[in-house]
Amino acid sequence: MLFFKRIKEITIRKSASTIVFYVLSYLLITIIAFMCLLPFILLISGSFTEEKIIRYSGYSLLPKGFTLDAYKLAFRYPERVVRGYLNSIFITSIGTFTGLFLITMTAYVLSRKSFKYRNIIAFFFFFTTLFNGGMVSTYIFYIRYLHLKDSYLSMILPGLFNIFYLLIMRSFINTIPDALVESAKLDGAGEFTIFVRIIIPLLPSGLATIGLFLALGYWNDWYNAMLYVNTPAKFPLQYMLYDTLMRAQAFAQIASRVGMRVENLPTYSLKLAMAVVTTGPIILVYPFVQKYFIKGITIGSVKG
Repeated sequence: MLFFKRIKEITIRKSASTIVFYVLSYLLITIIAFMCLLPFILLISGSFTEEKIIRYSGYSLLPKGFTLDAYKLAFRYPERVVRGYLNSIFITSIGTFTGLFLITMTAYVLSRKSFKYRNIIAFFFFFTTLFNGGMVSTYIFYIRYLHLKDSYLSMILPGLFNIFYLLIMRSFINTIPDALVESAKLDGAGEFTIFVRIIIPLLPSGLATIGLFLALGYWNDWYNAMLYVNTPAKFPLQYMLYDTLMRAQAFAQIASRVGMRVENLPTYSLKLAMAVVTTGPIILVYPFVQKYFIKGITIGSVKG
């Protein structure tokens, strides 16, 4: 009886410690989640706050002096915003799918032990992570030799291939057993057939992870548009809003020099409104790839 009583006490003690552990874990996760969510709350709140209140009182969790002036200025020409969205969606879609295919195909080739020159070719890829030609030579190459001035390709090609993503994708492919590839070769399948029908279907986590990285890079890019694009109709959303912000700041500087009151002109709130407008689509897309993304970024963390 004493033995069973002792076992019962240990079980109760373990149950109590487990409950305490779960309570503390959920409490800690809730606090961390709120700290991560706090900047977004301030972002949304500030975009609806009057400019003079932000200037003199700073930001707050709830909007003070609720106003839509920042959004009215950002959407002053709604057709430009719609066109910017369409351009960004087009550039992001084409760049993400093309880049994902090229990176995955290259990673597959470099992961094949039967490929004799894979280490030599890999060296040329990885060497570019240490040295590059610089901005001037890159600009001359795109403009003079590729003739990509004022074209959509000038905003797609620069982000099409990333060596870091190549390393990650190769790690994904290395987790696929070689026996699958060998059995497919015995059945008469070629390399491209193996890549399309066997390798790609086994990489949902890798494709989601690298695809999300590529999509974020294309969606947030405005620098290439500033360098290569002159036609306003081809501006992506990021650069279109950046151009709007620069014009608002320039007007504020000119107005202050001539003695005009500019305390109500949205500049700080316009920045926050622009951030809300541009990050909205990514926030909506992320939940659909979250489970693959979380699984993908942990690849290789456990050997087994």
